[in-house]
Amino acid sequence: MDVVIEQIAHLQILNQFWLSLFLLVPMVLIARTVVAGTRYSPILIIVIFGLGMGYVLVKSGVSSPGLPEFSLIDLISRTTVIALTVSFFVGGQELRKILGGIELEPDDMVVPSTEEVVMGTGRTQMVFIIRSFFLLLGLEAVYRLTVGIGGGDLARYYPVVAYIGIVAAIILIDYKATVANKRLYIKKGLVEMVGILLVLFLSYQIAVAIRPLIGLPQIFFAMILSAGLGALCYKWCFGPTIRALLFAGIPVVLAGNFMIGGSRIDEAFAITGMNAVLAYGFFGQMFWMFGGIALLMYFGRTANSRNLAPGMAGALSHSGLTGACTAGDLGPTAAYRAPIMINVPFFGHIFVFSVLAMSAEMGTLMFWPSLAIVAAGVVLTVISMRTLRRAGGKDAAEVKGLMQFSFGWQLCAVFGGFLMLSLGGMSLENSAMAISSGISHFGLFAATQGGMFGAEAALLIPFIFSMPFLVHPLVFFMFGRAMEQNGEMPRLPAYILGTLGALGVAYAIIVA
Repeated sequence: MDVVIEQIAHLQILNQFWLSLFLLVPMVLIARTVVAGTRYSPILIIVIFGLGMGYVLVKSGVSSPGLPEFSLIDLISRTTVIALTVSFFVGGQELRKILGGIELEPDDMVVPSTEEVVMGTGRTQMVFIIRSFFLLLGLEAVYRLTVGIGGGDLARYYPVVAYIGIVAAIILIDYKATVANKRLYIKKGLVEMVGILLVLFLSYQIAVAIRPLIGLPQIFFAMILSAGLGALCYKWCFGPTIRALLFAGIPVVLAGNFMIGGSRIDEAFAITGMNAVLAYGFFGQMFWMFGGIALLMYFGRTANSRNLAPGMAGALSHSGLTGACTAGDLGPTAAYRAPIMINVPFFGHIFVFSVLAMSAEMGTLMFWPSLAIVAAGVVLTVISMRTLRRAGGKDAAEVKGLMQFSFGWQLCAVFGGFLMLSLGGMSLENSAMAISSGISHFGLFAATQGGMFGAEAALLIPFIFSMPFLVHPLVFFMFGRAMEQNGEMPRLPAYILGTLGALGVAYAIIVA
């Protein structure tokens, strides 16, 4: 009897692969189909389908909150650091080129196939999406095996998950894409896998080593290592691993997180104090997003999406906007600028996460250091407005101004939010969830999911993080309109949305 049960368990993990693949990949493809022929990003549709799917699975009795019966989806949802490592690497490359005044020949190693296999998705793009799924699973399984992280019953299957994921990722090459040197291309993919695993392993070991002194999250060290590696390897032409994860890594991770979040909808609403957290998450998204856009428009004298999209992606470390930019949904200029902008604020996290880590250990926010950080953010934001006003459309000047803005506005958004909610009486744990969702901040989300603010916050954050994405019809509608008008975003609606967000944030603080 025990042998039969064991055999069923082995078959179940194989079924998990197919179930996870057929739940997540079609979600991304359907999202791309819905927005096909428009300039809108598919991230919004991924939000709606993900939340709905997670909720339906629980309500129908197929699964329970957190989707423990779908362990590979939970594994995918925890691969945020892998997806961001690639973005940080590319950002490090671009920063080195900009700061060093380096110009390289265009990357012509791969010419993607333009044949459309699903409406809105070409052959090569579809391969990237499927390969990202296997890459995220395979790399995460290898990483967990290496550092010895458990995962319940799934842990004993990590070798199988790692093997299937890595092998599938290697052989998934679109044969209709034109590749200049196929052997070199595949070798590059293997080297990139090894590089990502080294970054994950070293960042984990560093985080563990300094934990007795200060509890900085792993993502902080992953950012430093991958950005530094990118700066050193600035001539590296991307192989299949980076190309796939840059295009589809974030959407696949978000799809997994939204499914987990949707499964916890009923559970979250039953917890005392969640109304204020959700209110800040929803209205905070409007305030910090459109408030920042309003500043760039009015004081920075720029309303073009080539500045607004990467600027806000970096200023908020915004997961949805970052995914839209790196996938090319908001134009080629935003695509190459976004990795730069999300790198810049993370350099400031050496003190951002230091203050938050010490605050978490104390159980309350460190008020005066937080106030000093907000003041520094205001100064940098003011300086960035002056730089952008004088940019005159020059690429280098605009990038410099956006780097200043990304750094300054992020300090204002993160610590301004913590200060306001702390003064409103909200606990540090709830504040962390509210702020990470209120600005869709990938780094704070990963730190919270990793347990920086306690076990309850780690369980609830996928749902709390996903709810403000319901504001994204407004966000992506505005950026979509901008793309349809040569990149120029309508000014008055942005000002109105920023004002409504400010009123909503004030309400959230009052009810906190």
